[in-house]
Amino acid sequence: MRLVIVSGRSGSGKTISLHVLEDLGYYCVDNLPVDMLPGLVSRLQEDHPRLAVSIDARNLPLDVNLLKDVISELRQPGCEIIYLDADHKSLLRRFSETRRRHPLSNSKVSLQEAIEQEHALLRPLSSMADITIDTSHLTQHQLCALIRDRVARENTSRLQLLIQSFGFKNGMPADADFIFDVRCLPNPYWQPDLRALTGCDQAVADFLKAYPEVHQMVEDIIRFLDNWIPRFEADNRSYLTVGIGCTGGQHRSVYITEQLVHLANKLQLNVQVRHRDLKSNL
Repeated sequence: MRLVIVSGRSGSGKTISLHVLEDLGYYCVDNLPVDMLPGLVSRLQEDHPRLAVSIDARNLPLDVNLLKDVISELRQPGCEIIYLDADHKSLLRRFSETRRRHPLSNSKVSLQEAIEQEHALLRPLSSMADITIDTSHLTQHQLCALIRDRVARENTSRLQLLIQSFGFKNGMPADADFIFDVRCLPNPYWQPDLRALTGCDQAVADFLKAYPEVHQMVEDIIRFLDNWIPRFEADNRSYLTVGIGCTGGQHRSVYITEQLVHLANKLQLNVQVRHRDLKSNL
């Protein structure tokens, strides 16, 4: 059986993710108490080869050891825990826009306090996650695509590598395992004819290709990945997220990311690309 446990703070995209998995043929159960999970798996495993279960802070046992015991019992090659999260500002905005009540808020607990309490309650489960997805900067469409690509993929023995560009001015990606800072490279932004373009445009690529240090940066990062990915695979890691950051996430980080993806494909790595802050994504 393929078992996907979806968890995370309210407003981070659990319901959207569960709907995507349901469309892909998963038998989905929302808000299941943790202690009922082993029984559900036992009952459904013969008739439903794919099961997705959503767990939120209200379904967690008070005893953390019980949670660990249940997860340990279910751990198998086909079991993955997906944890969704977003920054406080994004969660506050989403609840304000939808006018939904936070499940932990009441007349004595404000929305801000409820969000912080939920973060603390879910910390033990988040620490067990196989993959953490930061949805702060994702649209609904982007989250759906990410779930399809990273979570609902066919089983593969190769580690799945996501290389994403971002801008430091918008904050570092919380879901990155490694972050490479490329702000030391020449900046096309200061060229008036390149400012409105992105790292995907040929003129920006030609500008950056002229600098030996840009080539060296790309070669050093791909050498690092080629050397260490087999070690992560040997340690049974399924996912690895690498962030490439420049100031605004428009030029240098985008170009470096595209070059890394091209080389990673040549090395036959299982790679995906995402440009978090690229204006064309909006």
